Amino acid sequence: MNSYQQGSPFHDTHSKVLGYLLWIFGFTGSHRFYYGKPITGTIWFFTLGLLGIGWLIDLFLIPAMDREADMRFQAGRVDYNLAWVLLTFLGIFGAHRLYQGKWISAIIYFFTGGLFLVGVLYDFWTLNRQISEVNAARP
Repeated sequence: MNSYQQGSPFHDTHSKVLGYLLWIFGFTGSHRFYYGKPITGTIWFFTLGLLGIGWLIDLFLIPAMDREADMRFQAGRVDYNLAWVLLTFLGIFGAHRLYQGKWISAIIYFFTGGLFLVGVLYDFWTLNRQISEVNAARP
């Protein structure tokens, strides 16, 4: 859905519902990775959501993180929500890469367990950017 908000293009690329579902496991930082905040996602992962305090505060910050992600990332044929679900639950098999049309790396992930999990971690850091690039290239 394209509309204009304060003079800049706005696309509904991320979902608050999925953000809240990931927040349930937020002490792992998953909702922060989803909204394009890999540094704090990593901090949440290693500190269990800042010992639960940051995790609880994020309950109220998700709507703002959703708006920010919607303005920051390029909408298009590849759906962020589906890609994130595939990465979260089937990342070691490369399902999220297959969905983006990255066949070769998807096959490599399939046979190497997500390139020995290092590739999956890399994708948690960069999936939003990867999807934005694919969507910008193919309108």
